[in-house]
Amino acid sequence: MSAHGMHGMWPGVHPAVKGLRIAGLVVLGVIGAALFALVFGWLVMLLWNWLMPAIFHLGVITYWQAFGIVVLGKLLFGGIGGGRHGGRGPRHWRGGPGDGPHGPGRARDEWRWYREFWEQEGREAFDRFAQKKSTESSGGSSQPTST
Repeated sequence: MSAHGMHGMWPGVHPAVKGLRIAGLVVLGVIGAALFALVFGWLVMLLWNWLMPAIFHLGVITYWQAFGIVVLGKLLFGGIGGGRHGGRGPRHWRGGPGDGPHGPGRARDEWRWYREFWEQEGREAFDRFAQKKSTESSGGSSQPTST
């Protein structure tokens, strides 16, 4: 998405229509996730009933028992938050030694100067950047407020 957020995503569309589209996408996402979970539970039931009685002499299971096994497996082995490790993916890079958004190694090389930069130039560099952005967005007519 651009720096302007969703403003440029649907130009010329009324905000109420944008809201309805987003709500529709959310509803479709929930329905899709529910269907995926139902199909996955059904596949687990089929595989269990095909393999486990023959290999381990276990009994057959119902759909809801298979669905429960899927949920239990997710809780035990996958956690609740999904596969993004706390929501920190490439879009949420926080920086750190060796794990940059442009690949390993680059951030590690540049990270050693991070603290020194902010101690020496942090506030001044930020003020220059804020003034530049303010000038760009207003066409050069307004000045940023200082704190």
